[in-house]
Amino acid sequence: MNVPAPLALPVAGYLDYLRDEKRYSPHTIAAARRDLQQFADYCAAARIVRLEQIDSHLIRDWLGRQRRDGREPATLHRYLSTLRGWFRYLLREQRVQANPAVAVRAPKQVRKLPATIDADTLGSALDGDAADHDLAVRDRAIIELFYSAGLRLAELQQLDVDAFDDRHAGFTVRGKGGKERIAMLGGKARAALGAWLALRPRYADDGENALFVSCRGARLSRAAIATRLRDWARRNGLGVHLHPHRLRHAFATHMLENSHDLRAVQEMLGHAHLSTTQIYTHLDWQHLAQVYDGAHPRARRKSSLAKAGK
Repeated sequence: MNVPAPLALPVAGYLDYLRDEKRYSPHTIAAARRDLQQFADYCAAARIVRLEQIDSHLIRDWLGRQRRDGREPATLHRYLSTLRGWFRYLLREQRVQANPAVAVRAPKQVRKLPATIDADTLGSALDGDAADHDLAVRDRAIIELFYSAGLRLAELQQLDVDAFDDRHAGFTVRGKGGKERIAMLGGKARAALGAWLALRPRYADDGENALFVSCRGARLSRAAIATRLRDWARRNGLGVHLHPHRLRHAFATHMLENSHDLRAVQEMLGHAHLSTTQIYTHLDWQHLAQVYDGAHPRARRKSSLAKAGK
């Protein structure tokens, strides 16, 4: 990493810390590396040569430059989160006396609900999929698994073949921050996965543990999985851009619509905070009104009085 001294050593050490102690995914570490590279370049242009010169004003100016360059609020939030984490590490290592990033506020985010897909539309496409060759069987298993378990792209891509046990309907997933959770495997997904597992030995290289492999025998990349979803949707006339997050959102939305159990869906998605799960909800106002009318004591007062003949 080409960063100006003396920033190179603490940046490299922080990335090692994320990998070895925090057990973050390579994807998260790569994002942190890119963020810190951009910040280091800005510091170099501003002739910052000591960590003590980095203050909240400098960080605010850097974020302002990024915003003027067209960065989205969500990206600016990630930049600020990266800097806060880096300075927490530097404080722990006694390289700095304070964390200047905590005094900086990121621009307000407008949370957009991810686009979802109708359950009947998706179900009809899956049921009508002919899967008439080996790799089509694999692709169908990928989609069924995404939808059955609400997996993130990285979670599915990293799955190994030994994660599944015929005796159990659940399997262990390693999510963000290395946190493990149990994911559910529905009947349709289990059948699709079984069909792929019967074919997988024809393709997997010797010693390859990946659940989903390419025609060359190695683990499918994230980009390849995303491409397979897009091609599957087009081949089956789905009429939408199908990507992993849309399937994860469909899982969350459809589970919530049928169970109304936000806490359970939170656990299934592996969210640390309930507020994160809430952005996946598409509960309509009619349902919310029914819940309110049935639960709030003052909302029930009118019907209670009517029953009492008053």
